[in-house]
Amino acid sequence: MIPDCTLKLKRYGFHRIANTLTARGTVALFCLLFFAPAYAQQPAVIVQPGAPGQPSQVLPPTTRPATPEISKADVEFMQGMIMHHSQAVEMTALIPSHTENKAIRSLGARISSSQSDEMRFMERWLAIRGEAISMAMPGMPGMDMAGNAIAPMPGMLTPEQMQALRAAKGEQFDHLFLTGMIQHHNGALIMVKALFNSPGAGQDADLFNFATDADNTQRAEIRIMQSLLEEKQ
Repeated sequence: MIPDCTLKLKRYGFHRIANTLTARGTVALFCLLFFAPAYAQQPAVIVQPGAPGQPSQVLPPTTRPATPEISKADVEFMQGMIMHHSQAVEMTALIPSHTENKAIRSLGARISSSQSDEMRFMERWLAIRGEAISMAMPGMPGMDMAGNAIAPMPGMLTPEQMQALRAAKGEQFDHLFLTGMIQHHNGALIMVKALFNSPGAGQDADLFNFATDADNTQRAEIRIMQSLLEEKQ
């Protein structure tokens, strides 16, 4: 590189600089700084490894990686998880007016913040791919776009459970909230498992990372809630 770089300097009329730098042994550093932008503009070389016994192949600079197609299971997972998260956020919204327990207040704030952020991510993911945000028909939340009844998401609290939670206060609320949210989180784990068990699903990188992170986070929160329940016994 150094002889070639020295020739380039002389070609551009920098004979004195080239001779001085060569004498001082600093030509490599100068050339790196001087010509770095030009080298940075060179297109990356994309090499496709050959089959066993076959040579590798240099692909054109215009080659773009093929992204996996999303499946129906991917879309339904995201749509269903938005509905699932919305109930969790609804549950945490009751905490400030129903309990003074600091641990539950802190946990609830964390669940509300993380799941609200995840809902926005899922909505963007669906919108970018031209998919509906909800699987329900407008004005008919119990029916899908084809007019079929939507099966309840795993772990979702029933209307009766939600009503009992709204009516409870203090320690009774704490118990119902913790047991209800553990049930809710376990349902989300079932949804993630079902996604990855579906042929061809979960291949999209963003979806894979989200589902994996959600699984890990909710498992950790379940352990926290189980510990809080044990403290009350």
